[in-house]
Amino acid sequence: MLIVFGGLPGTGKTTLARRTAAELAAAYLRIDALEAAMGRAGLPRDPRVGLAAYVVAQTVAEGSLAAGATVVVDAVNPVEEARRAWRELAHRTGRPLRVVEVTCSDETEHRRRVENRTPDLDGHDVPSWADVVAREYEPWTEDRLVVDTREPEDACLARIMAYLRA
Repeated sequence: MLIVFGGLPGTGKTTLARRTAAELAAAYLRIDALEAAMGRAGLPRDPRVGLAAYVVAQTVAEGSLAAGATVVVDAVNPVEEARRAWRELAHRTGRPLRVVEVTCSDETEHRRRVENRTPDLDGHDVPSWADVVAREYEPWTEDRLVVDTREPEDACLARIMAYLRA
């Protein structure tokens, strides 16, 4: 199965994606980690690196799915083009796709999380609140589970696991 998490930075997406991958003993692909690694390798920080991270993640995911692994992808997936690539990958590999959009409907809490966030990866720059607010983020139109992290983390994870098993 290909499980794709999406949502703005600071919503709790990485926390839930990591826990999901651990629960399922799945491969875990985080776009931020790929971008940080590319930066450590000397690539410039520009939009091409972000695109390259998605392409690398898709390639690794395809190989992992072909080998029979479940894959969890942790990415903002802000635009339809990024989302379509995951749908096409699932179709190409004949694997089911499950999409989880993570939100935080409490703007004050979301802002607090973003402003208090510290990098957890060497070479990863965390966005400011202004960056998050200004970021292009198209509304999702496909079937997906939406989890609002105003709910407790364990409750969100339980909803995700129920969705994946359905």
